[in-house]
Amino acid sequence: MLTPAQIRPVIPLAFDGATLPGLQVERGQVRDNYALSDGRRIVIATDRFTVFDQQVGLVPFKGQILNQLTAWWFEQTADIVPNHVIDVPDPNITIALTANPLPIAVIVRGFISGITPSSLWKQYEAGARVIYGRTFPNGLRKNEELPHPIVTATAKTFGQSHGGPLTDDEVLAQGVSPALWERIQDVALQLFLRGRQLAILSDLILVDSKYEFGLDLNGDLVLIDELHTPDSSRFWRSDTYDEQFEAGEEPDSFDREFVRLWYQAQEFGENDPLPPLPEHLIVTISQRYQRVYEMLTGQPFQPASYPVEKRIRITLRYAGILN
Repeated sequence: MLTPAQIRPVIPLAFDGATLPGLQVERGQVRDNYALSDGRRIVIATDRFTVFDQQVGLVPFKGQILNQLTAWWFEQTADIVPNHVIDVPDPNITIALTANPLPIAVIVRGFISGITPSSLWKQYEAGARVIYGRTFPNGLRKNEELPHPIVTATAKTFGQSHGGPLTDDEVLAQGVSPALWERIQDVALQLFLRGRQLAILSDLILVDSKYEFGLDLNGDLVLIDELHTPDSSRFWRSDTYDEQFEAGEEPDSFDREFVRLWYQAQEFGENDPLPPLPEHLIVTISQRYQRVYEMLTGQPFQPASYPVEKRIRITLRYAGILN
């Protein structure tokens, strides 16, 4: 993991995206997609950081970590469901199979937690007891483990925030067939349980995780986007969770939630314009993301060179994708 003194000089060079000659970009919140004429896609992970669906800054090495950690997780779960990866020729690049994304995001939740509007705890705290079509008892506490993980869904549009909670019937109304929805739920739960098994070996609890799926040209289900990253999942330290939960304290986390909590502590809500990330928080985020990468993969983080766009263009020219 890099020291603050190694991270600070890179902050002005953090990667906001690339312009690739002859290719049109579909800009997501974090990833930029470029369609190729042969049915492949270039997916580039940037350093953009969002809170409450607002971009609040750039965090050095974030895109590299998300891209490489996702590639690692895809390898660990390839026996559960095919994924869209063809190649990872650069720390920030994935060459992927083009798939038709489904209009839902699936979230498997093992705890009642979160402060965003779609989170279980936010809705439960407001008095809801039927959430995502599932009934919850009275008396639950924030960050409490559920009896068993549950599969939930939200509406999704590329490049935008996820929509509100969907019940099973509302998922089917999105055009997802009953058989496909059953398959998706089964696969998502298997992915989550595999993630939990591997995370606990690193003294981490996989709390919840988002999964996105598409259909390939044959109509088969494929896993797309990212997998078990600190952007798409919550990770807590397993060795301190029990004590902190009993004390009513927030768990030690290795994901983006602590940044949301920081803004909340500054009295900013999800509908308020947010100020940019301060430098000390940028450094902390970068270090935490590096740390969770190292804990999960068991490999030291090797920072790629900046500026990123120059490196990306060289890689894509070498691969024969750019002239």
